[in-house]
Amino acid sequence: MNYQLIKEVIDLMEKFESTVDSKSYTKDLIGFKRWIYDGEKEVQNPGYDIGWMGKENGRSADSEINTLIVHMNRYAKTYSRSAICDSAFSTQEDFIYLINLKAFGSMTKTELIKKNLQDKPVGMQIINRLIGQGWIQQHDSSEDKRSKIISITTKGIEALEDIMEKIRQASQIVTGNLSYTEKMQLIKLLQKLDRFHQDIYDKNIAPDQLIHVAYHDFLLKSN
Repeated sequence: MNYQLIKEVIDLMEKFESTVDSKSYTKDLIGFKRWIYDGEKEVQNPGYDIGWMGKENGRSADSEINTLIVHMNRYAKTYSRSAICDSAFSTQEDFIYLINLKAFGSMTKTELIKKNLQDKPVGMQIINRLIGQGWIQQHDSSEDKRSKIISITTKGIEALEDIMEKIRQASQIVTGNLSYTEKMQLIKLLQKLDRFHQDIYDKNIAPDQLIHVAYHDFLLKSN
């Protein structure tokens, strides 16, 4: 039996019951099916008359998207700070590093820092802080003696489990009132953007050349 599917259907039914105006949809199977149909139709055929501040004065869609992404990042950090405010965690990055180690297993310091898209000095500070807490441990790599392999400790797993419920709640708050279908659509778009930027990031381009190379060698060639 597909329990995940059952859970998703129940979640949809709960949202339908709690948020849908009875004047728009009857609170029965017919109304529930029409609500799902209308939501799917809206995602597949979105309107293109979307407005935003400054549009009438020539402000581009690119500018609005950049602004919204910055805003979402700030909102997410605010909720993350709330989730760890009564814990031993210092920053959002602390638990993200632990989550990656728990999910993907042991890796080198460089691999972990790159997975979090951070500069090496900042990443090393976070790793050293986690080592100091006893949440991760390190040992020499059998393949490269110059590298250190790090892994999450039992103490680190316990620290993570202590705050995971709040982290999950924070994640749910960030995605807000999006429907399941909207979340899937957003994931698809963000994954496409992430793949585009990851290719550029992996090139480790010098700052004074980054805009030129990203624009001419990646953006123009992708269109």
